[in-house]
Amino acid sequence: MNYFKNMSSKLLIAGFALMVAACGNSPAEKNENGSADMEKVAAYKGDTELATFAGGCFWCVEAPFEGLDGVIAVTSGYSGGKEKNPTYGEVSSGATSHRESVQITFDPEVISYSELVDIFWQTFDPTDVGGSFYDRGSQYESAIFYHDAEQKKVAEESKKLLDASGKFDKPIATPIIKYTNFYPAEEYHQDYYKKNPKEYYAYRSGSGRDAFIKAHWPELSEKKYPAPSKSELKAKLTDLQYEVTMEDATEYAFQNEYNGNKEPGIYVDIVTGAPLFSSKDKYESGSGWPSFTKPIDARIIDKPVDRSAGMTRVEVRSKLGDSHIGHVFYDGPNPTNLRYCMNSAAMKFIPKSEMEAAGYGDYLWLVD
Repeated sequence: MNYFKNMSSKLLIAGFALMVAACGNSPAEKNENGSADMEKVAAYKGDTELATFAGGCFWCVEAPFEGLDGVIAVTSGYSGGKEKNPTYGEVSSGATSHRESVQITFDPEVISYSELVDIFWQTFDPTDVGGSFYDRGSQYESAIFYHDAEQKKVAEESKKLLDASGKFDKPIATPIIKYTNFYPAEEYHQDYYKKNPKEYYAYRSGSGRDAFIKAHWPELSEKKYPAPSKSELKAKLTDLQYEVTMEDATEYAFQNEYNGNKEPGIYVDIVTGAPLFSSKDKYESGSGWPSFTKPIDARIIDKPVDRSAGMTRVEVRSKLGDSHIGHVFYDGPNPTNLRYCMNSAAMKFIPKSEMEAAGYGDYLWLVD
């Protein structure tokens, strides 16, 4: 990364001093580019699709997608240019027409492209023109590289919604471009946040990326949405709510609180209060349980996959509450083709008119 161009001298201290070796020089060893991720993809048994994003420093766009259920591999690399087999030195110096990018291999039966796009917007400044934070030049400009017509439609609609949200003072500058190519970066760039955590977190903090994200996106953490103990939950929840969330029970179809609810608002985790689903993504599936096309943020749910008995069954759990919410099925409508079939007893509905007072005002744009 061209981290030190255009920096004030105040930033060339403390954490940034740790980064000189990592950012300025390449290690002597030569490994096959992206080889570990290629092995993961080759070994995966389910169906896969690709998503390709550019958001400045590829280390910082790669990390947020790691560890998500349904994401098989996240590879840092170079995309969108004309030159074949570019190197890090060539791309980072601006000698090519490529952008630093990440390519995500995912299972569409577990996580949708739409969910990945929602997360992508929260990893950088989408209004920045000419680079990203302290990395300047076209090689650090953002982009969504769509792989087919459906991805293009999803990306365009998501961008339009975000632009109208009022979250930013400037318009969204990220272009939506037809995918042409992707070259994995050198192996030492893959999983950089794990291999060099001090340098990685020093860059995130010093460059202003973390401060920007914190200023524009609500916090979703264990600190803000702590999980009570089981004894506290036993006293707080109804018998049905406890059995569903803590003992993986399923409530009766058509005989639950929110199946027929059509009021605008959000559905939050009954255990922690973390926001789970927007009424805008709710639809009538005919199943007898409240159904949604996607969650508000896929990073706060777990989706363990069971492929035994010749079928795929994907549970949906609250990551912060370690509680059962429902299941997700690959038989839903566009744009995700997923049906998040949830238990009403695992959620609490907050009407739109009460969201601000209840502390969920940051999510009103997802309901409007």
